[in-house]
Amino acid sequence: MKQKKLSKSSLAVILSQLEGFSEHKVNQEQYETDSEIAAEVLWNAYLAGDLEGKIAVDLGCGPGMLGIGALIMGAGKAIFIDIDKNALKTAKNNILQMKSERLIKNKAEFIEKDIKDLEPKNFMKVDLVLQNPPFGTKIGHIDRVFLEKSLEIAPLVYSFHKSETLEYLKGFLAKKNAKITRIWSFEFPLKMTQRFHRRQIHRIKVSCIRVEKIL
Repeated sequence: MKQKKLSKSSLAVILSQLEGFSEHKVNQEQYETDSEIAAEVLWNAYLAGDLEGKIAVDLGCGPGMLGIGALIMGAGKAIFIDIDKNALKTAKNNILQMKSERLIKNKAEFIEKDIKDLEPKNFMKVDLVLQNPPFGTKIGHIDRVFLEKSLEIAPLVYSFHKSETLEYLKGFLAKKNAKITRIWSFEFPLKMTQRFHRRQIHRIKVSCIRVEKIL
């Protein structure tokens, strides 16, 4: 087993210090990924040999927690993609902060674009996608759109989805010549970000799936 760069708990502490969304856009289902949950997934991805020296895409990156965590754990490069320029600005600020603290040194690239407009031919060298996509409560099946696009640009995907959709996703992925190889399940905290929210924190059952293309 490889020597870990950081303990899981140390990674979670670092990620918890990142700046979040400056404005949460309801129609894009913008919410921060919980730092402890992100650390759990990234730490396991590192132990599996999926991060060190790899080129990773943080698809729908928001403030960039997953991609930044990948860089901290040794990814050779991270590409941050989002349709929201303000979210990308926050991700850039977070990268600069991590570099100033000498927690990351490898390259980060930023792309402002709708994922539907991404051309797979421009991502031929990408090793994996990390994503926490919208769950589809505002735009129906947008989580499926993210999953489909991620499989077009990488042979390996780590993706968060509502746990209740897992059986559907297994069938969907089979049609895409892909399969789920690991599942992590969480009580995902969604913090109050809008006036119409009734609770400070609302927890939902979410799973992160590790998906591989079947060659």
